[in-house]
Amino acid sequence: MGGPGNPPEGTPEGAPGGGEDEYRSVVFDESFIRAARLQEFSAQERIADHAPAVRRRPPLRRGLSRQALVLVLLIAIAFGTAIYMGVRHPYQTPAARDPVEPLRMTVIPLAPEGKVPGTAAPAYLYEHSPAAQFRTGAEGVPLPASRRTAHFSDSQVVTALTTAKDYIVRSALDPEVLTGGEVRAVRVLLDPDQLDQFDQSFARPTADGRHAPTGWLVRFDPSRAQLADRKVRVQGTLQAAETDASTLEVTADHTFVYALRAAGAGAEDEVSLFTLRRELHFRFDRDDLRLHQAQLLISYVQAGPLSCAEDSTNHLRPLLAGQTAKEGGPAGTDPYATGGATALCGSLATSAQPKV
Repeated sequence: MGGPGNPPEGTPEGAPGGGEDEYRSVVFDESFIRAARLQEFSAQERIADHAPAVRRRPPLRRGLSRQALVLVLLIAIAFGTAIYMGVRHPYQTPAARDPVEPLRMTVIPLAPEGKVPGTAAPAYLYEHSPAAQFRTGAEGVPLPASRRTAHFSDSQVVTALTTAKDYIVRSALDPEVLTGGEVRAVRVLLDPDQLDQFDQSFARPTADGRHAPTGWLVRFDPSRAQLADRKVRVQGTLQAAETDASTLEVTADHTFVYALRAAGAGAEDEVSLFTLRRELHFRFDRDDLRLHQAQLLISYVQAGPLSCAEDSTNHLRPLLAGQTAKEGGPAGTDPYATGGATALCGSLATSAQPKV
């Protein structure tokens, strides 16, 4: 079974030591026997099976079992994953963004030079006005051909243009908004950092160039006028441009023409046209594009026929068929006072009115 040697676990306790023991090489303890690679069959096994005198034993397994190795490996993987997730968290803290500027707005009423023309047929007024070739509703706000910029893809530019169009349609064409009731449809398209300004404008309207509801959207005083035709005529343009590596801007310039009649009037009563020119400047960062929201920076509105003597901050109070502008104008403005916008008023050109 092998040559002489020491037992695997050392000399048995109590065995004589020293070189004088002539039987030292043949003294085996239990550990030595277990470690032997060959094992002798018993006499009965040899008689029954005619087997060889010895058989080779499988090598003695040392170290960890397979199950233990798998467990250790799983623990190591879990520990490594935990460290990796701690170093590189999948929910990265968003990069700091530039502060959102408040909306700056200007609403200029345009007073008619004489009586407001009118007739019982809205279609006749449109046909005999500069809006004869305007499109109807959202069709009058087409998206331009868009191209990628240095830092924004085609789809991102289209998203900016589409969001601006949605804002225009909801804020100037939705009948629920025009009649002074709905505002949420417009509000949800604004960047969250502008919502406080928006809410303050409707809770406490002020002619300060910051908090006029008519700077955010178009709405008529429901006690003064109602829509005679829900198909508003529109014409204008949208343009997108990159201002820096993280910002897109969209400029919208549209003219809207509304057919109005007096509140509570019937279908046979006279109708007049109300014209509104509106220029909006939108800004989009990457968060705005992802959330389909916009920062509205500038709102410049010219609208008439209106009376300069009436406040157009909260609602537009149009002059209707047969009416004329009241004498006088806005209250005097102190050019030395800060925080307030200078009052402005213009005249509505005769050529802008329908010929009846």
